[in-house]
Amino acid sequence: MIDARFRKSATPPGRTARPVIGVLCCNETSARPVQAVATRFITPLSQYSEAAVVLVPAVRDDANIAALTLLLDGLLLTGSRSNVAPECYGGAPLPAGQRCDPDRDAVALALAGGMIEAGKPVFGICRGLQEINVLFGGTLSAATCAERHHRGSWDGCYQDLFGHCHDVELGAGGLLAESTGRRRMRVNSVHEQGIDRLGNGLAIEAVAADDGLIEAVRARPCGADVLGVQWHPEWDADRSAESRAFFGLIGQSLRTAAAAR
Repeated sequence: MIDARFRKSATPPGRTARPVIGVLCCNETSARPVQAVATRFITPLSQYSEAAVVLVPAVRDDANIAALTLLLDGLLLTGSRSNVAPECYGGAPLPAGQRCDPDRDAVALALAGGMIEAGKPVFGICRGLQEINVLFGGTLSAATCAERHHRGSWDGCYQDLFGHCHDVELGAGGLLAESTGRRRMRVNSVHEQGIDRLGNGLAIEAVAADDGLIEAVRARPCGADVLGVQWHPEWDADRSAESRAFFGLIGQSLRTAAAAR
């Protein structure tokens, strides 16, 4: 018999089951290759989206896209220290020092595509926004960012790295503008490439106030929300109402899509 200390009800009394959201991992190397995702992406999904989180390995040869698409109610494509490989969108080679993660590219694009076609919501943060743009046929470029959108080192102080901020303008009537009640807000900026050509069928949710770089996109191609932001709302969700609103949108979209199925 299982010890009584470890027996837990699958659904606590008085609470409904939470929707299940997949969070895509990245390939990192310690002594050996490992799957990794920062804890800061998980906590807001539990607290503010009220979702149950399942980590999705970014291992191309072992990813069962069909099974994952059936299992998950939604998907979050996280930020990463790596960039989408230029081969995915016909772009120029990345500048020296910028890393790629081909397995992450393959799993992200295939799984996000499968989820969207199944009428399930997909969300993106930073690299995730760029993956969504590529999935819809758009392109990326490091030239769109230059030195304006990334300051510091991935191996340095993360407080300094994520402390680099700028203003974005939110489109009237967009999901972000309606959820935050704002038309302009300040966000962090931690990315080495950005959207060059917007993907087909994507609508612009936000642009950088200083240089016009596309900072957020949305779509509903198959009945469920697709939403990506270039900044990192997971970094300060405990301190920022606007960042919490992003995760609130995730929870709302998960439940709306689940109710429609």
